[in-house]
Amino acid sequence: MATLLIKNAYIATMDDHQREIPEGGLFIRDGFIEQVDETNKLPPTADEVLDLKGHVLLPGLVNTHHHFYQTLTRAVPAAQDANLFNWLKTLYPIWAKIQPEDIFISTQTALSELALSGCTTASDHLYLFPNASKLDDEIDAALEVGLRLQASRGSMSLGESKGGLPPDSVVDTEENILKDSQRLIEKYHDANPGAMTQIVLAPCSPFSVTSDLMKQSAKLAREYGVHLHTHLAETEDEEQFCMQMFGHRPVGYMQEVDWMGDDVWFAHTVWVNDEEIKAFAKHNCGVAHCPSSNMRLASGIAPVREYRSAGVNVGLGVDGSASNDGSHLLAEVRNAMLVSRVKEGLTGFSASPSPSGGGQGGGERKLMTAREALYLGTRGGAAVLGRNDIGSLESGKCADFFAVNLNRLEFTGAHDPVSAIVFGQSVNVDYTVVNGKFIVKDGRLVTVDKHKLIEKHNQAARRLLTG
Repeated sequence: MATLLIKNAYIATMDDHQREIPEGGLFIRDGFIEQVDETNKLPPTADEVLDLKGHVLLPGLVNTHHHFYQTLTRAVPAAQDANLFNWLKTLYPIWAKIQPEDIFISTQTALSELALSGCTTASDHLYLFPNASKLDDEIDAALEVGLRLQASRGSMSLGESKGGLPPDSVVDTEENILKDSQRLIEKYHDANPGAMTQIVLAPCSPFSVTSDLMKQSAKLAREYGVHLHTHLAETEDEEQFCMQMFGHRPVGYMQEVDWMGDDVWFAHTVWVNDEEIKAFAKHNCGVAHCPSSNMRLASGIAPVREYRSAGVNVGLGVDGSASNDGSHLLAEVRNAMLVSRVKEGLTGFSASPSPSGGGQGGGERKLMTAREALYLGTRGGAAVLGRNDIGSLESGKCADFFAVNLNRLEFTGAHDPVSAIVFGQSVNVDYTVVNGKFIVKDGRLVTVDKHKLIEKHNQAARRLLTG
C-alpha cells in the first residue's frame, strides 16, 4: 500500500467549513486522502515525505470545458479578430485535415498545460472525427499524462446542406454517432469513486446537430447513467438561429429535447434571462463558465452572480485553445474574478466587504472574492461534473491537489497566501498530484517529455495550415 505524507504547507481545504490550516498536511494512501490536519497531528512517516513549507496547497482545479485538439490552431491569423460563427467557419476546413495522431499529440499538449496550471481533472469536448480519428486516441493520450478525464463524445450531424453551420465534410451520420457513443460508454466509462476516465455524451451545439440526435443522445445517456454536455447560448447569433430553426430560444429548445436535469451541464450560457436561470436551478443543470474565451470572441459576460444566487452549480472552463490560446486554469480563476467585477461595475454593487469563502448560494450583491473564484475552480467544477470524490481536501476524497511556492518574485509582499495566487499574475505551479501520483514536481512535468512533445505538436500544427 503506497503512502504519501505532505507537511508544513498552508492548506485551503475548500471543504464545507472552508478550513485553512497554516502549517498543515495530508496523509495519503493508495490515491485517497486519509487525513487532513496540522502537520504535528499527522503520522510522522510514509513511503514518500514532502515538506512544502512556504507553499500554498489547494484541491486540484477542475476544468469543465475544453477542446484539446484546438491547441493545433492557436492564433491563426484569419481567425484572430472574428466572432464565434465566423471564427468557426474559418477553422472548420483546417480541422477537417486532423489525423488520429494529431488528436493524441494535442491531447497531451493541452493536458500538460493544464497540469502545470494546477488542474487535476479535465473535461474535453471532441466533436469532430476526420480521417478515422476516434475518442480512443484522446483517452489513450490522457492515460499517459495522468490527469482525470471526462471524455465527451461530441458530434456534429447538421451540415451546411441541411441548414447547419459546419461544412458537410466534418459531420457524421446519426446512426454512426449513436453506435460509437454506446461503444465508448461500454468500453471506457468508470462510475466508481476515483475514476480516471468517464464518458460524456455531447452533441456539439444547437446549430450543428438535429433535434432527433439531441433526444436520442439524452435517451442513451440516461440508459447508461452518464452525463450530457453541449454549448448553449454562447452568442446572440445562436439565439437568432434557434428562433428561426426551432422556434425557441436556446434554453427553451433544451427543454423541448429533454436536455434538462442534474446530469446536464452547458458551456458558456452567456445570453440567458431570469426565467431561464430559474429553469436551470429547478432542474439542477450546471454551467461551465469560460471567461477568457468569452472575452476573446467578444461573446459577452455570463451572469455568474445570478446563477450562483439562484443555486445553479457553476464551474470554470478554459475552452478550446483556439478561442483562448492557452490552457491555464489558474489564469481562468483569476479572469473569472476580474470579469465578474467588471460586470458588477457596469450594473452597480455593494461596496461592503464580502466574507471569505465560497458556496454556490448567493445573497447581497458584492464583488467576487479570490476564494469564491477558487471555489468555482474546485468545488464548483466538481459539482458541475457530478463528481463528489474530487474538489476538496477531505478524508475519503481523491488525493488530487496542487501547490505553489510563494517564495518567488511574483508574490513578494503578499499578505494572504490564498488570495495571492489569484490576485497575482497567474504562474505555473510547483506541484500537481493526481491520485496520489506526481504529474508536476518541482515545476517540471514528470509523465511526458515536454521538449519532444513541443516538437511533435509544432510539426502537426504546421502541416494543418500548410499541408
